[in-house]
Amino acid sequence: MAGYVVVGTQWGDEGKGKIVDVLAKDVDMVVRFQGGNNAGHTVVVNGEKTILHLLPSGILSPNALCVIGPGVVVDPAVLISEMEVLKSHGLKLDHLRISDRAHLIMPYHIKIDALQEGRLAQNKIGTTKRGIGPCYADKYTRIGLRVGDLKDFEYFKMRLKNVLAIKNEIITKVYDEKPFDYDELVETFRTYKKILEPMIIDASYDIDKALKEGKNILFEGAQANMLDINYGSYPYVTSSSPTSAGVLTGVGVGPKALDHVIGVVKAYSTRVGEGPFTTELLDENGERLRTWGNEYGATTGRPRRCGWLDLVVLKQAVRINGLTDLVLTKLDVLSRLDEIPVCVSYCLDGKEIDYLPSTTAECERLEANYVMLKGWKKDISKAQSLNDLPKEAQDYIHFIEKESGVKIALISVGPDRNDNIITKNFF
Repeated sequence: MAGYVVVGTQWGDEGKGKIVDVLAKDVDMVVRFQGGNNAGHTVVVNGEKTILHLLPSGILSPNALCVIGPGVVVDPAVLISEMEVLKSHGLKLDHLRISDRAHLIMPYHIKIDALQEGRLAQNKIGTTKRGIGPCYADKYTRIGLRVGDLKDFEYFKMRLKNVLAIKNEIITKVYDEKPFDYDELVETFRTYKKILEPMIIDASYDIDKALKEGKNILFEGAQANMLDINYGSYPYVTSSSPTSAGVLTGVGVGPKALDHVIGVVKAYSTRVGEGPFTTELLDENGERLRTWGNEYGATTGRPRRCGWLDLVVLKQAVRINGLTDLVLTKLDVLSRLDEIPVCVSYCLDGKEIDYLPSTTAECERLEANYVMLKGWKKDISKAQSLNDLPKEAQDYIHFIEKESGVKIALISVGPDRNDNIITKNFF
């Protein structure tokens, strides 16, 4: 057996979807282990772009069983809509399964998310307003509704009535908004039950069985290390753990199931939403990276904040996730530059440091210390091996490896699933 984990090492949008799609053809199962439809994974096959939010990025590979795991929060409306889009393109979804322990994002979660974010005003987190945080909050206060509850619909109705009374009181008395109608929600979820029930499984049990049978399983996260609820730039983070440790609780496997921990790093840095971003470029260089890299959110369409590669951030991801391999994406975007700055440490209040402080106040005072590397100003999008790359591009790759202490197993030089230089065969 072999367990592979793909995680983001920055603030998300590193290209994890493409990498999962590339690896999926060689695995038996792809499992999404956390997050919800606040994620946007873009997969390009033969020039055709597919944007996935809830479905695992391996869904385009018909040979891999795709599982939405226990740690995911599921908006049934979004999931069913996404399924219909793929079906309209002729894709069969008989290889999709959903964990009975995954929590349901309810319409009141989405409403409360938007109301809370609006009330924060200047102190807003920058959420996608998709109900992710409120759903996870209900999970941990033990009033959440789960996918498996749909199987016993009378039980689901009873739970919904009790929880809705609480939520409607908040919506009407705190926010002075209209309450949700119980009967309407019941009928909506009765429809969802008919569609989703055939796909509901005990995911943890089935995944453990597959591992014992010697099958290859790929665990896929959303967001990234710097958005982790524990180790990210709190409070500007997501509501779950997109790290390799999140696999253990988000799927229900032990540490021995993780053989390869693959960290995806973009050749520069981007961030969507609020929060500190030390290497952010607020000048024409930032605009150029955004344009050249088409840096707009797959979920929200928001323009991404752009900056130079931050190796302090990467080294934290190496440490927290126990990375065994790196994947470097969007190297081709840097091909028009004469020189490329790379952040190797920070200056905090006049003192050089090589770690990320825990508080927002300290992170906002950080100044980046850069090393300047030579650019290559040559199209590399057709490169198929390291030797096809200019020396300066190879130097950039080796510098990242040396500083991070982790070898780069795959280099993406374009958006298509075939635009890669593979330096290590995982299978």
